[in-house]
Amino acid sequence: MIFLFQQMKTITLVKEGLSMIGFSVYLNDDLSQTKLDQLVAFKQAGFTGVFTSLHIPEDDATKYLPRLKQLGSACQQLGLRLIADVSATGMKRLGIDIENVTAITELGVTGLRIDDGIEMAVVARLSLKLPIALNASTITAANITALKTNQANFDHLEAWHNYYPRPETGLDETWLTAKNGWLKAQGFKTMAFVAGDGQRRGPLAVGLPTLETDRDQLPLAATIRLMKQDQVDDVYVGDPGLTEHSCEQFKQYFTQQVLLLGVQTDSTWLTDQVWHQRADVARDVVRLVEGRQQFKQVSPDRIRARSVGSITLDNDHYGRYVGELQLVKRPLLADPRVNVIGEVAPADLALLPLIDGGQAIKFIQED
Repeated sequence: MIFLFQQMKTITLVKEGLSMIGFSVYLNDDLSQTKLDQLVAFKQAGFTGVFTSLHIPEDDATKYLPRLKQLGSACQQLGLRLIADVSATGMKRLGIDIENVTAITELGVTGLRIDDGIEMAVVARLSLKLPIALNASTITAANITALKTNQANFDHLEAWHNYYPRPETGLDETWLTAKNGWLKAQGFKTMAFVAGDGQRRGPLAVGLPTLETDRDQLPLAATIRLMKQDQVDDVYVGDPGLTEHSCEQFKQYFTQQVLLLGVQTDSTWLTDQVWHQRADVARDVVRLVEGRQQFKQVSPDRIRARSVGSITLDNDHYGRYVGELQLVKRPLLADPRVNVIGEVAPADLALLPLIDGGQAIKFIQED
């Protein structure tokens, strides 16, 4: 543990409140050095929050407390917020009164996600002392009235949706968007989960998303869409692992504001620089500003139908558009004026319709 962090300076804790992006660590196994190293990797990738669950199987109750202390200590050293999903039963098994905030924070826990079954009066009292996340899917107007009656600190309250381990039970997107609109009208920030694409949590191991449509979605694409379209402020990865490629995508996007796309091409110059989408967003293609600035002559070559994800370069036959560099968002017919020079990797195609005007883009070669 000491070796893991000896080269890292102590990081000041982020300001009070829940995090923008986070990941999950579960305590059903001991925290191995691999898991602790993973905390560092997520931190370096721009993640600022950790979610864990204290819904404790009865036979594992004695193991959870030391594991939670170890996780809390690691999060404190890295400046990561640690939000624990709690129930009255789970806290009782830990031997901790749910209203004993000192005992909770001494474990390194910085906020609680309240499960059903805990009275709003208790939630209100807790909110006076630390950040609290309510169940976004089940909170009602009556709950909000009860919180106000009990003088809750609404600056400490947020609304977090569940994740859904069983296929076909994830939320409907239209319902989620409407619910989030209502929650925001009540003054809440909202959070939802996306599934990981690395290690997935058992026993089903088929992803832990909030939305059913995100169960097998690229994690970064699901995250961006939730934030842009579904009025979600914070996004956590529900599963315990991301692939190396996804982790790097999060790092580039959230720390450098660069969208990383895997590509298959023999035009190696594509990976040599950062490109930028034009400020005006086209319906059919992503138009990269630098193409026409750099290419004044392009011989016709590789003329074929342009599938979604095709990377194209306009040739000499397109006159003033020679050098126009594009990523195709909708299937297009072959055009003798347009060369197809590569393809975006299939896993990253979901990112194409989410590229905003001015977005920086970097390509990485994939086999």
